[in-house]
Amino acid sequence: MSQEQSGRRVMALAPMPPEKSAYALARYSRSPDSIENSITWVHGHSSEKFWEQFYFDYGHASIADLGHVVVCFEEISELAAIRLEDEPLWDGQAKSSRYQNFASSRWYVPGQIRGSETEAVYEGILRSLSEVYRLLHDPLIAHLSERDPRPESMKPADYQRTIAARAFDATRYLLPLAAKTNVGQVVSIRTLEKQITRLLSSQLPELRAIGDDLKEACRRPPVNLWGELNGQTAGLNEPLAPTLARHAKASPYQESVYADLSRHAKDVLRGTGLDQPDRWGEVESVELIDPHDPLDEVVTTLLYRVTQAPYRTLLSLVKEWSDKQKQDTIEVATRQRGPYDELIKEFRCGYSFNFDILMDIGAWRDMHRHRRCQQVQQNFTTVHGYDVPPPLVEAGLDQEYRQAMDAVRHDIELLRKKDQEASLYAVPFGFKVRCLFKMDYAEAEYIARLRSGVKGHWSYRTVAWQMKQKLAARYPALGERIQATPPDVEDTLTR
Repeated sequence: MSQEQSGRRVMALAPMPPEKSAYALARYSRSPDSIENSITWVHGHSSEKFWEQFYFDYGHASIADLGHVVVCFEEISELAAIRLEDEPLWDGQAKSSRYQNFASSRWYVPGQIRGSETEAVYEGILRSLSEVYRLLHDPLIAHLSERDPRPESMKPADYQRTIAARAFDATRYLLPLAAKTNVGQVVSIRTLEKQITRLLSSQLPELRAIGDDLKEACRRPPVNLWGELNGQTAGLNEPLAPTLARHAKASPYQESVYADLSRHAKDVLRGTGLDQPDRWGEVESVELIDPHDPLDEVVTTLLYRVTQAPYRTLLSLVKEWSDKQKQDTIEVATRQRGPYDELIKEFRCGYSFNFDILMDIGAWRDMHRHRRCQQVQQNFTTVHGYDVPPPLVEAGLDQEYRQAMDAVRHDIELLRKKDQEASLYAVPFGFKVRCLFKMDYAEAEYIARLRSGVKGHWSYRTVAWQMKQKLAARYPALGERIQATPPDVEDTLTR
């Protein structure tokens, strides 16, 4: 064995406070010392001074990728959970609405309507959704059990869990964005700082409050229950990321840019009819956009984000604009940008495969987990209507569902006139949302193959299959290689 081979070492390090971990690894990359010597050195020196100098003063942001944290958010709304998961470098999971019963869950109530008549209207909408959610569950379980009896090879507990999940697939269409949930995440402190900034810059009070709570969690010693259960007492009082917590703050650019774009879009679309659903023409659930000029793509995407119109209708308008009109839109999206602000994600263009997808919110949340693509989601609304879960139709329960959703849509429109924020939280998962997915071929192949499988939800299975079909029609040599499963191939008991 050579000396080079005998000197090789590979080791895993026990968890350390994130800022000290990043400091140790940053020093390790900049000195000839072993990792043990680097950790020992860092233990005797101020990590706060290091962070102040290199991260915040010199802007060496990559060092913050070397420290990771585990953060849990409990009793937050589904809407807040979605916004937490908007981070492209985010790893985590939310409480599953496919595997847990939300019948007893509470819901978020916006602070400004508490104690008012508007709160009574809001509570009435959510109670009606909760009641139908509970009422449909048992009859649907009975229908699915009769349709797909347990095979001898399947354990009763596994069968009951699978059938219950399939039932929740349908009843969760009645869950509102206000439903309370939990989220666990694992992120670098670099991503955490961006997340805190984005939350503090949000227009929603709940998200700003979560941003404040997240800063405070970084400032405090972390919960160390695992260590306590194992009899550890040392290091329990070390704050999680105190330097980060002190510096993280709202961004004026992020606070204003989408409101500015929304006002701009209203001005430039006035008189075009593109802000009216009846002027959009035939709407497909999945559209693969034809390749077009990057400038047109950026401008169209900026308008898309703050409207409800299909991408293709906005693109047709933008193509007719002068260069000055296009540059005016970009100016609106950048004029408040500071020296340390990244461009908003709507500027991420140049991907070859751009899919404009209209699907129910519940299934979109599963598609939302895909990180190797750019997602530009329009605001939640009732304007696109709602989907009806096929199992409810098969079980003869769709009439009750439709009546509930029609009533809720009417009530939400009335609530919007009283309080727009409350009406947003009241929107159920069954209503549709439009989202632009930009990706390369590898990600398109992955989504179409994975999400079309028989284990999945019928809604995103259909979307994934249509993505493959659109690709195959446009680029046969690429699309036909995707091993996607048609949605009419079913296996209810496969999980």
